[in-house]
Amino acid sequence: MSRTPIDRRELLALGLGLVASPALRAQGAYPNKPVRLIVPFAPGGTTDIVARVLAEKITPHLGQTLIVENKAGGGGIVGADQVVKSAPDGYTLGVATVSSVASNPAINPKTPYNPLTDFTSIINMAATPNVIAVHPSFPASDYASFLALLKKSPGKFSFASSGTGGIGHLQFELFKSLTGTFVTHIPYRGAGPALNDTVGGQVPIIFDNLPSALPFIKQGRLKAIVVASAERVSVLPEVPTFADVGLPAVNRMAFYGIHGPKGLPQEVVDKIHAAVSKTLADPSVRQRIEATGSVIVGNSPAAFAEQTRAEFEVYKGVVDKQKLRLD
Repeated sequence: MSRTPIDRRELLALGLGLVASPALRAQGAYPNKPVRLIVPFAPGGTTDIVARVLAEKITPHLGQTLIVENKAGGGGIVGADQVVKSAPDGYTLGVATVSSVASNPAINPKTPYNPLTDFTSIINMAATPNVIAVHPSFPASDYASFLALLKKSPGKFSFASSGTGGIGHLQFELFKSLTGTFVTHIPYRGAGPALNDTVGGQVPIIFDNLPSALPFIKQGRLKAIVVASAERVSVLPEVPTFADVGLPAVNRMAFYGIHGPKGLPQEVVDKIHAAVSKTLADPSVRQRIEATGSVIVGNSPAAFAEQTRAEFEVYKGVVDKQKLRLD
């Protein structure tokens, strides 16, 4: 059996006890090869846009390319599960969203991972407001008249969302639980079809990410009623936030973070966090992300882990209170 010749420097290193194993030699300093970033949704949405903006600019800070892979399905669960099942070496990361680590796991008892223990949180890159919007024919054009109409006519109206267990669904259920209203949920297979039917008048109300709804709002094909945002958004200054109307608990923004499988070494976490933070500080990156209607966050791993826990607990409470289940 032939053997691969050993370099003289390797012989010296072995003699000095500096090389423990071929596997250790192969690892080298992280990262020494491209890194995968799994987006748990189809191309074109806000999650995908934020991921690709990051990937285009992170190489000088990370030292390797970041390759975006879309793995859609199950409201984010399919892609997130791939992250969980990957080796904890930093070469497979995922974009964490409220849908994949909070709202969908809260309603789906068959989620194949625990969102609070099976990931290593690294950083929340950005957050996006959500908006309740209505078709122009809807007989209410501001929040006060909208709420009064819902209270007056329980069960008369319906709302569209991107799907059962998504943030749009559970955030509206949170709104319903706090206001004592009853509105029928119409789930769709994605935000696009939900928006199309709301704009077309088949469904009168939608709770959606602001970036995807905003073009229709600007065109007058939808009317914005209230936004889930810490502050009023600059593109819709006349539209109140949920805090403005006395429902601060509903001011929960969608987030786009980076996480990996549990057990990532701290030095790997630190390297990724630093690279993403430096990329987010790039003015061109900030401008492109903010153009989607999002805001830059860039928090610590501990803060992002706590944020994930808080979102999961809120939506688990909504599921239990509203007695929700998958269709």
